[in-house]
Amino acid sequence: MRLRVITAGGTIDKVYFDAASTYEVGEPQIGPLLRDSNVTFDFVVESVLQKDSLAMTDEDRSLIRSRVEAAPEKLILITHGTDTMTATAAKLQGIADKTIVFTGAMQPARFRDSDAVFNVGCAVGALQVLPPGVYIAMNGVVSPADKVKKNRAASRFEPKA
Repeated sequence: MRLRVITAGGTIDKVYFDAASTYEVGEPQIGPLLRDSNVTFDFVVESVLQKDSLAMTDEDRSLIRSRVEAAPEKLILITHGTDTMTATAAKLQGIADKTIVFTGAMQPARFRDSDAVFNVGCAVGALQVLPPGVYIAMNGVVSPADKVKKNRAASRFEPKA
């Protein structure tokens, strides 16, 4: 198995500097996370953006789509901020013959109590068994991207009503 990881920023890559919550989106954390997990598959990490997802534009989403389309791999993991993950996923609908799974974190990967490792593991497992399409793997649930929404109050993704 060979996996392409496309990173777009978001909380998973945030670095906080002080108690007042000053932060920036730092270097992608997925490479170290996968290496520390001792995975047995090949992967390549492509950093496309380092943005908070609330700052993403339609041009950013088009760039992500073009990178997914250009990737030689059929299995694509995208790390992305949770606030607009579903909007970017919607822009990737219709890409043929690729299984695309979005994931992220509610707490930065650098935090001890982060959900990043769990979400990434869930996403990697999903990539191995899902048919081509666009999915979101968050909070232990994998769903077609157009069937979920973020519940900000509960800090989780849930099925759309």
